[in-house]
Amino acid sequence: MGTSQQLTTNDGQRVNWSQLLKSGSRIFLGSHAAVPHALIRDLMAHSRHLHDIEIVQVYALGDNQWAEPEYTQQFKVNTLFIGGEQVRTAVAEGRADYTPCFMSDIPSLFQEGILPLDAALIMVSPADKYGYHSLGVSVDIVSAALRSAKKVIAQVNPQMPVTFGQAFIHKGQIDAFFEAEASLPEIAAPELDAVTERIGQYVSLLIEDGATLQIGFGNICDAVLRYLGNHNDLGVHSELITDGIMELMQKGVINNRRKTYHQHKAVTSFCIGSQTLYDFVDGNPHIGFYPSEYVNSPANIARNDNMISINSAIEVDLTGQVVSDSIGHQFYSGIGGHVDFSRGASMSKGGKPIIALPSTAKDGTISRIVPHLTEGVGVATSRAHVYYVVTEFGVASLRGKSIRERALELIRVAHPKFRQQLLDEVRQHYYVPNYQTIKSVEVPELGPVGFKELCIGGEYFDLRPLNPSDERRLQEFFYSHTKETLQMRYNTVPTQMSREKSCTLVSVDQSSDLALCIVRQKGSAAEIQAVGRYYYLPHDNSCEVAFVTREVYQGKGMASRLLEEMIRIAEQRGLTAMHAYVRAENTKMLAVFERAGFKRMPSEELGEVLLKRPLAGAA
Repeated sequence: MGTSQQLTTNDGQRVNWSQLLKSGSRIFLGSHAAVPHALIRDLMAHSRHLHDIEIVQVYALGDNQWAEPEYTQQFKVNTLFIGGEQVRTAVAEGRADYTPCFMSDIPSLFQEGILPLDAALIMVSPADKYGYHSLGVSVDIVSAALRSAKKVIAQVNPQMPVTFGQAFIHKGQIDAFFEAEASLPEIAAPELDAVTERIGQYVSLLIEDGATLQIGFGNICDAVLRYLGNHNDLGVHSELITDGIMELMQKGVINNRRKTYHQHKAVTSFCIGSQTLYDFVDGNPHIGFYPSEYVNSPANIARNDNMISINSAIEVDLTGQVVSDSIGHQFYSGIGGHVDFSRGASMSKGGKPIIALPSTAKDGTISRIVPHLTEGVGVATSRAHVYYVVTEFGVASLRGKSIRERALELIRVAHPKFRQQLLDEVRQHYYVPNYQTIKSVEVPELGPVGFKELCIGGEYFDLRPLNPSDERRLQEFFYSHTKETLQMRYNTVPTQMSREKSCTLVSVDQSSDLALCIVRQKGSAAEIQAVGRYYYLPHDNSCEVAFVTREVYQGKGMASRLLEEMIRIAEQRGLTAMHAYVRAENTKMLAVFERAGFKRMPSEELGEVLLKRPLAGAA
């Protein structure tokens, strides 16, 4: 090895850049937090006589000075993922190129000679006693680059952590060494606003104990991790790990015990975060760093049962198409591992691909749920690859939904001020019929997440508001009833629940009337088990209430739970009384009301019982 700040060969001989590169060479630059900044600075200072060197890179943390205009004649950047303002500006101004590709596919571009590499500039730890250097915090595509490049030039940094997995290169594979000690670039944990917190909370509700996680980068993903502290036996198979992952591992929340692929080990390809994180991965046998073609392979991802993929997006249209790398005609980031993990999670047994994003951008002036994609953008993730879209207004479930149902689900989680506009625009394409309406769908009295989990008879259900996308579920619920149930609920035996009628029943203004349901939810499948409603009567500030329960659950307490919630909500809204009309022979329903404090009153209808209950709002 040579002395500090000199390029040397393995036997200690000095070498210069002219012996390693020539004008027109294509070089790979180490990625993420493992960019060899001292090495590239030395190249910039000692290769002014070289021209048109193409730099192939992905996200490079730190100063990307080589992308500045003054180096245009010396370097041309071809980025496979746009990160950092210097590179983003260079791409926007036409001084740099952007090549869109899946992270899992990048290694084959090197190996098959589509992007042949003359050299790979990387950063490694000092060699161990066996002569092996660790690639440290970025194995990802670095591994393929050094195997494919004609020459490997390494900055040896004593501060680079030693990581395990497939993270080593022998000193004999390195053509030139440059010893330079430097701290790794850090990214501080972000401050989370209320919108981001709420999105994180909603996403966490989709994650079950024992799931395996892939987490993208950014505030929303950090927020999700902060809401997983009460989960158990989570695993990690993710191209990236962050401080949030580290903290959950330290708490034992992430223990990889129930993984079905690489059990007992967190699998990743790179990490970005604080120095505490870099210290955590240093020599940690519980974390395996593997190449991108292995970690990001959809087939390998799918070998994890209950695989949860969580990524953000720039916009989503009402059919479920996801944009993640561009804003209009301007390329902003890249595809990265987004599609790899969405596809892998969709192939996993019990897997869930999730897209999470705020409902608006530019201080609330534009909707990120859009009727059609903005001109110039590209679809990163197809409408068939996304199961859930989450905003601060809830969770839209898209799997197995028609275009009409998808549109209604996504409008429901859009910002309220854009919902009618979205509905009006999507109607122009006949995705949603004219009789479908969007009214106030939130019931804030149910709490911050808008629903409650119930355990009834050892089974778990969600109690939540009915919403416009429940139209088909309500039809199925109606046609499941026996004649006796229909007679008891409607005082007649209706034979049809048309789509128009069903739409009317689920299009409820929940700010005045109330329509709640109890739903058995299994992944993307949902089945209504009970419905409770009240209709507001403004003349005396009261309401009329009614219920119907699927036969198999009658007598199990569902109506009582719905009534309990409706009484509480009506009292919070200041209503003075509730009343109900029940057929005299419906003894079970009469008992439900009377246990809740309703009293029988004289009724004008023969065979019908009027029940009434004063509410605290009367005071």
